[in-house]
Amino acid sequence: MSADWDPARYLRHAGPRARPFADLLARVPELPSARPRIADLGCGPGTLTARLAERRPAARVTGYDTSAAMLERARAHAGPAPGGGSVDFAAADIATWTPDGPHDLIVSNAALQWVPGHAGRFPEWIAALAPGGVLAFQVPGNFDAPSHRLMRELAAAPRWRDRLDGVLRHGDAVHTPAEYLAALTAEGCAADVWETTYLHLLPGEDPVLDWVSGTGLRPVLTALADDPEERDAFLAAYGAALRTAYPSGPHGTPFPFRRVFAVARRER
Repeated sequence: MSADWDPARYLRHAGPRARPFADLLARVPELPSARPRIADLGCGPGTLTARLAERRPAARVTGYDTSAAMLERARAHAGPAPGGGSVDFAAADIATWTPDGPHDLIVSNAALQWVPGHAGRFPEWIAALAPGGVLAFQVPGNFDAPSHRLMRELAAAPRWRDRLDGVLRHGDAVHTPAEYLAALTAEGCAADVWETTYLHLLPGEDPVLDWVSGTGLRPVLTALADDPEERDAFLAAYGAALRTAYPSGPHGTPFPFRRVFAVARRER
């Protein structure tokens, strides 16, 4: 079952969600073309695609996503760029997306974890890069964190396991940094792979629940959408567990979030 997406809920934590993308782009080297062709895989509501276009105003940038709701929101950012480039958006599934010609940059921000076997897509994407072109992505590396572990444990409880069996992703949704490095260098790339743990200080009541409700919890909310009583019971139990795992402090709730980054430049 695919997750339904709520752009407004996702954007409630737009600031902290944008930080990793900025850090990823800061490590992308010069691209081979003065007017580069760029694909943003899993563009979501398009806000970060627009920032990418601001950094590369001569580029032709296309954002791809499967969510109709996200694409509708994203299209507000479509149009010409001041430097002669452009931004547009299209529906596409990352699992099957094939570049429509040579690209200078293929980038993905917090999306590949939704694609089982996504490393198997690297050879085709890298082959579509112009010489000197770049594949750059970041994925969450927190599937063993309490936020995700507690979600999986609750989904496996007798009350919900029949409805939620197989709905959630597990730790194998992403690879280790070493595994990404091996996969990218095997394709003839010079690869820069690293990890960072951000310590977000989230405001408000139940902020960790609010955060994951916009992303990782979406499959659960989708599966229980036709049963509001069970959905609310799950949220109450999960919210209580999160408050214990992530206690609030005088200035907000600290929320550690590990992410894995890779920037791979095609060498041949």
